[in-house]
Amino acid sequence: MKQGLQLRFSQSLSLTPQLQQAIRLLQLSTLELNQEIDALMQTNPLLERDEANEDDFHPGDAIPPSNGEASTSPEGVPEIAQPSDVATGSEADSFNNDFTEQSIETSQQTEVPETEVLEFEVGAPDYQSEFDDEFDEFSNGSRWDENSTPSDDDSDFKQQETLQISLSVHLLSQLKLMPLSERDQSLTMLLVDSINEDGYLEESLEDIAEQMPLELEIDEIELQTALRLIQNLDPPGVGARNLSECLLLQLETMPQSTPHLALAIKTAKQHLPALGARDFSKLRKELSCDEATLKQIQQLIVSLNPRPGSSFSLIGSEHYIQHEVIVKKIKGIWIASLNDGVIPKLKINQLYAGILKRNRDSSSQYLQSQMQEAKWMIKNIQQRFSTILRVSQAIVDRQRNFLEYGEVAMRPLVLREIADELELHESTISRVTTNKYMLTPRGIFELKYFFGSSVSTDSGGTCSATAIRALIKQLVEQENPKKPYSDNQITELLAKQGIVVARRTIAKYRETLNIAPASLRKTL
Repeated sequence: MKQGLQLRFSQSLSLTPQLQQAIRLLQLSTLELNQEIDALMQTNPLLERDEANEDDFHPGDAIPPSNGEASTSPEGVPEIAQPSDVATGSEADSFNNDFTEQSIETSQQTEVPETEVLEFEVGAPDYQSEFDDEFDEFSNGSRWDENSTPSDDDSDFKQQETLQISLSVHLLSQLKLMPLSERDQSLTMLLVDSINEDGYLEESLEDIAEQMPLELEIDEIELQTALRLIQNLDPPGVGARNLSECLLLQLETMPQSTPHLALAIKTAKQHLPALGARDFSKLRKELSCDEATLKQIQQLIVSLNPRPGSSFSLIGSEHYIQHEVIVKKIKGIWIASLNDGVIPKLKINQLYAGILKRNRDSSSQYLQSQMQEAKWMIKNIQQRFSTILRVSQAIVDRQRNFLEYGEVAMRPLVLREIADELELHESTISRVTTNKYMLTPRGIFELKYFFGSSVSTDSGGTCSATAIRALIKQLVEQENPKKPYSDNQITELLAKQGIVVARRTIAKYRETLNIAPASLRKTL
């Protein structure tokens, strides 16, 4: 054994910083892309948004053709080029070849606040003043202006901002109008804090009483009185401790002349499990009624709201989806185009670019690196949307029947099929189709929605899993409510149409569609 020198030749793939950035941008959603751009603009003074172009854009406008390269301004400064319909040029070919040769997998790598113990004195002046400020702000805050008019551009769908309050504020605003003593106000506010977003009291009155300081001398009877006050507020059913009590509170608010109200109250109080299990024969025997009466009782109970506080929930109230691609039928051909509203309008800052042009010495090395980084970002964003458009058009070409006839006409499609046509790697197609959405005449769908496994048919063809789920949904909608189809019967009905699927597969697809078993779908 001794040391020595050897000369070897080998080939390896090295990812340039520009290509690494392109891969990262490709897998980002529209929201994440804008966050990435904002973060880069904070550190790079040469990159800025083209506000003039953003003011002039109109969603749905055709994207001007481009040769895939940045244009040059009179001062010789490169500016952003609009994405072209098809990626061209040596850079795009090199970018796609790098994707084809190797798949680069990426991965991404909370402290729960301690629960505060509520301590209050009789009257709770701080708590009351805090609520007064919140209520006054709500009462005098911004409201919808009845004289205001919406935008004239009807084709641009925008989210309308509405005034929405939480359930606790809604309850406290009603309690404020009631002639209650300071102690009763404090107790009711305490119970309101224990009501969850669905409108149910999460803790028992015994536990709440035990948590209170002994010097306040709060007993369970006082809490029951305070809870009864809350249960008389709007919405009906709020403050219930279980589903049965929630339904009973809503039934009590109905007029006495409501048909079969007494039997409905008895059912909600004593026979709710049997009603949930659709054990109608047992219910008829327990209630001593005929089938027509039981059907009216069921309809009355089903019309109630099992989650009275859900209408005040603020979770996800501002969630919306921004689509990157728009699909339209033009002269009998389905065409995919980019949504201009999601394309960032970027440009090079002319002031710093002029300084860099006049000073080419080593002192401007920082600006030169920032200029290169800004040009990389502009080119990579262009390549990102160009790739999204190419993949979207390839998907549209294969799913024309879905656009024409709906889910039942969805054909099987895998990533490899699109990757082979566009000469890209499967990982690239996976990144492009994740968290990217397409607006079609049938709704907004994630690009991944159009991919699915296949099931063989008797004729030797294939049927997509999406189409099978659509057929199951159709069969359930058309079934006799008194005799719903079992999973075995659905399997036989699909077999008559030439689609051979196992019963357990039907059960899996049915659960995916949130369709209950046959025993729970049975109605009177």
